[in-house]
Amino acid sequence: MGFTLIIRKTMVLHRPVFATQHCPPKIKIQGAAFHNMHCLPYFGCLLSKKTDIDADIEHHLHCTSAAFGRLKKSVFEKQAVKSTTKLMVYRAVSIILGDCLQSEGAHRITQKMYQTFRLARKICYMIIAVTGVPVNLVAIVVLSRGKCGLSTCTTRYLVAMAAADLLVVITAVILYRISWYYFPWSFLDITPVCRVIRLLSCVATDCSVWFTVAFTFDRFVAICWQKLKTKYCTGRTAAVVLATSCILLSSKNVPFYFTIVPGCIIDNVQWFCYSMPAYYTDPGWLGFDWFDTVLTPLLPFAVILLLNALTVRHITVASRVRKGLRGESKGGNGSDPEMESRRKSVILLFTISGSFILLWLIFVIEFLYYSIAGIIPTDYNVSLYTFRQVGYILRNLSCCTNTFIYGVTQSKFREQLKSAVKYPFTSIIHLINKQNN
Repeated sequence: MGFTLIIRKTMVLHRPVFATQHCPPKIKIQGAAFHNMHCLPYFGCLLSKKTDIDADIEHHLHCTSAAFGRLKKSVFEKQAVKSTTKLMVYRAVSIILGDCLQSEGAHRITQKMYQTFRLARKICYMIIAVTGVPVNLVAIVVLSRGKCGLSTCTTRYLVAMAAADLLVVITAVILYRISWYYFPWSFLDITPVCRVIRLLSCVATDCSVWFTVAFTFDRFVAICWQKLKTKYCTGRTAAVVLATSCILLSSKNVPFYFTIVPGCIIDNVQWFCYSMPAYYTDPGWLGFDWFDTVLTPLLPFAVILLLNALTVRHITVASRVRKGLRGESKGGNGSDPEMESRRKSVILLFTISGSFILLWLIFVIEFLYYSIAGIIPTDYNVSLYTFRQVGYILRNLSCCTNTFIYGVTQSKFREQLKSAVKYPFTSIIHLINKQNN
């Protein structure tokens, strides 16, 4: 019973992302024990992998005693105090403790730097949330009407990509990021709830990536394999590929649910979600982490680049042959409808896959860095932590770009979009004219 706190090397930053969240120190509140964890909840206080208490921590133990010892009976063990009040007190004292450690030179990040980065990240996620939901909804509605001049299989792939992107924005950005900024300590922070949110976020992210790969392969077949095109590039095949991919990716992400441990237990309620410490040290979980990142996005990177290279090669060769057959090699200017159709298809393909590669690049570089250098994210300094967070921001931003790509590259999509925007106004005008007549 009682209140116990074990603090090791602490770096006060902010709540880490899903993959790098670790857990708070060992704490008991009203007899309900915190698990052995590695950071103060919601502050991203990253700790060392070492389990021994070294000299600099011994030097700072007076901070711990002063901050928490006096609150033992008056707050944390008092039945009359509400759980939300205990959480707020815990957060406030944790910040004080962080400032105490920081003042002794244990950390090299200033409060101003922290606040600036936090504000910038908050603005970025707000932009993604405000933009991502409407643009993906618009893409789903416009493409589903089937009037954009695209084949049935292409339309289904694009609608599926927009739906997956929408789910990523809702789960990873709104329910996780935005909810913390504006609704901290809400029911979304209860462990079973945030476990489900994390699982849905992982599934949606994988689907978004692999639907892009499926679309790229479909366009590759349509352009390069004319004999296979009639059998593969159909709406039925697209539906089977999308459904199978969704089922397999959902099954693959189930283990993530079991990597989550609660940050604390207050009044028999589990709060917060943190990856268990063994995720970055246990050989089995390390292998799963490699498998997860190779599957998304390293393998998609390689597949998309390969398919695009083969597509370019085929188009270059086919263009030369067709120009020769049409007598254009000597400077003729005759138009070729087939090549024009291919050109539009290639522009759409390359802009979507190119956007995916660019926006996921920092995330891939960061993974390769900590895998090759052997430095796990919980040991990152400020620069590496910031680099990692930028990677996550850009990764989520990739869920907002496809609709703009459709608008730029597809004239019929622009026409349908304009019609959709005008529809409410034209309907009102038509209704008024009907009543007047």
